[in-house]
Amino acid sequence: MDAKELSKIQRRIKILQKQLGSLGPVMRGSVVRLGQKQRICFSLNKDKKTQLIYLGKKRESKAREYSDNYKKLVEIVEEMTQLNMLLLKKDYGIELK
Repeated sequence: MDAKELSKIQRRIKILQKQLGSLGPVMRGSVVRLGQKQRICFSLNKDKKTQLIYLGKKRESKAREYSDNYKKLVEIVEEMTQLNMLLLKKDYGIELK
């Protein structure tokens, strides 16, 4: 890995770190519609049990935003992991400020 490639990876990691800081509230789970009346709920599977909370129309968009933020968080962490693995593999460490 040359200095140009190293610099590019480090810049990308800094961008991802900034994105993490600007995500806002996160929630793991999904907005779902249940039953014949299509009630809008938030669903979370924890310890092999499904937890549901009723949202209604009023809170649906906020719950979707939080869930979408969680998905973005996971994507960012996955990309950062790949980049940091490259750096570690080449023994450049992860010391970024």
